Order: sequence, then structure tokens, then C-alpha cells
Amino acid sequence: MTRLVLVRHGEANAYLEQVVAGEKGCTGLSENGRRQAQALAERVARTGELAPVDALYASVLPRAVETASIIAPALGTGGALEIEQDCDLCELHPGECDGMTWDEFRSRYGVEDGQWDPERVMSPGGESWLGFIDRVRGGLGRLVDKHLDETVVVACHGGVIIASMVIGLGVPPVGGNFREGPANTSLTEWLVEDGTWKIVRYNDHAHLL
Repeated sequence: MTRLVLVRHGEANAYLEQVVAGEKGCTGLSENGRRQAQALAERVARTGELAPVDALYASVLPRAVETASIIAPALGTGGALEIEQDCDLCELHPGECDGMTWDEFRSRYGVEDGQWDPERVMSPGGESWLGFIDRVRGGLGRLVDKHLDETVVVACHGGVIIASMVIGLGVPPVGGNFREGPANTSLTEWLVEDGTWKIVRYNDHAHLL
């Protein structure tokens, strides 16, 4: 069995600036996002609820890497865990719209909120929602296979966490199922054994309340 704990990154600069935040548009955490990540670090250091953590992963996007770096000292037993970066843990790859404002994106590509076609790529060179789910399925599956009988923490993204719900619970892969979460720096925890996913908690952000 693998214990898989998915941590959504803290509030991002891109959220405040309302830009599409792939590798080009992401500039890391806001001040509030760093405070959120520190609050999570203090919580898990105090409670020991994740211990022992055997591995720490992050996507390659700055907001996830920065979140992982803030919580890392609270996870390791002999110092901060080394962060392993994996692009398969990234948010949906946006394509050529990366770095645009969301208003520019909607104007150029004619996409209205809540009207997303799961087979449509976000913009040329980007991913569809279904393609993204397949990528995340492969990425998380490799972590599970690599870390049998271990606890793995992954600093990632809201889309990755929602994809895990599609994968683990067999939820239909449509974009609007989890519109109310997950919150920044929330914990979503799975136990995975022999291909069976058991949800332990979703969107646990008590440290922010």
C-alpha cells in the first residue's frame, strides 16, 4: 500500500494577476501563498500527522516548487526532504495561451466559464482535459509503484487533485465536478493498494481557518 498525500500549492501571483500560468506565466507564490504554506508546515510539524514521510515531489511549476520548499523542513526526520520535480504532476499544459490574461484568453479562444469541452485543447500546443487526466494517471501511478509501503507527499495543483478524484473514484471526467475546491495548501490523502484507491480526506485546509 502507498500513502499518497496531495498538497495544492499556496496562492499564486498568477491568481492575483489573473494570467494563464503554465511554465511561462507562473511566477511563484504571493506573500499570502507563502503564509499559507508556512501555516501548513507548522501544522504538520506540530501534529506529526504525515510522519514518517519517505519522499517529497513537486511539479516543475514555480508555485508548486516553492510550496514544497516551505513545507520540506517539516516533513523530514533528519532535515528537509529533497524535492523531486516531475512535469507529469503539473497543471494542465495551456499551450500558446500561457502567460495571457484570462480576459485575453477568453476573447481569443471564445471559451466561456463552465462551457469547457473535455476533448478540446486549451489552446494550440496545449492539452485537453481528457489528455491531462491520462498524464496525471501515469504520473501518480508511477509514484505509487515506486513507493510501495511508503508515504509520499506531492506539491501540485488543483487540477491534479481533481484528476485524482476522477482516477480514484471513477467520477465522470467533466470539468465542473469539484468547483468548490480544493483550497490552497489543502491536503487530499489516498491509500492505494493493488490498483484500488481509498480516499482518506479531501480538501483538508484546517490550518487556514
